[in-house]
Amino acid sequence: MVDLATLVGLLGAMGLIIVTMLMSGSLGMFVNAPSLVIVVGGSIFAVMAKFGLGQFLGAMKVAGKSFKGGGTDTAALIEEIVGLADAARKGGLLSLEGKEVGNEFLQKGIQLLVDGHDPDVVKTLLSKDRTLAEDRHAVGAQIFKDMTAMAPAMGMIGTLIGLVAMLANMDDPKSIGPAMAVALLTTLYGAVMANGLTDPIAAKLNLRANEEAMIKNLIIDALLAIQAGQNPRVIDGMLKTYLPEGKRDVAGDE
Repeated sequence: MVDLATLVGLLGAMGLIIVTMLMSGSLGMFVNAPSLVIVVGGSIFAVMAKFGLGQFLGAMKVAGKSFKGGGTDTAALIEEIVGLADAARKGGLLSLEGKEVGNEFLQKGIQLLVDGHDPDVVKTLLSKDRTLAEDRHAVGAQIFKDMTAMAPAMGMIGTLIGLVAMLANMDDPKSIGPAMAVALLTTLYGAVMANGLTDPIAAKLNLRANEEAMIKNLIIDALLAIQAGQNPRVIDGMLKTYLPEGKRDVAGDE
């Protein structure tokens, strides 16, 4: 499911920039290959040098998550967990064996309960899984944050290159215009790349990571409550605290 906010936001921002360019003259005069090479290529390689190749390529892959909507329906997940709690209360934890659930993390936790692990072991293993996932997401977001900082810096480097070329050819008036265009376009490309692409992706990746961590915290709390034999209604009320306040009653009525 596509996240419309990300898609519309990025396309809208880029669209307005392009429209403004068209209103200012020909779009072609805003295209300069050397400027693109130094800003885009320079930013990518400079940031790549700060991380492992696997981390960098992984970040490019995980960037697709910023274009996807929230992957978990929290209210539906709570309803599913309460059903599991009811089954466990009636038939014991072993009755959960073989139950098919939609969430992989929940499935892993159920298997730990069925295997008879102590609550401390269940909490430790699942918390470790959550922490490692958070660390991976943090690296991905940090790579895009660094690209946000690097793109304007590369734009400034390109500007300096253009100014040097302009000053070195002051005796040829015809070369001053193209050299100044390179100088200004690199700054433009750096600002567009940072503010119109990499910074929004970094922010959205952080948002997705927080959403995933919240879901995993909910599941850990639920599994420990099921293992402790708490009443399904109590578990339902506890888990609904993870929902926005305005949705708690609505979820309870469904």
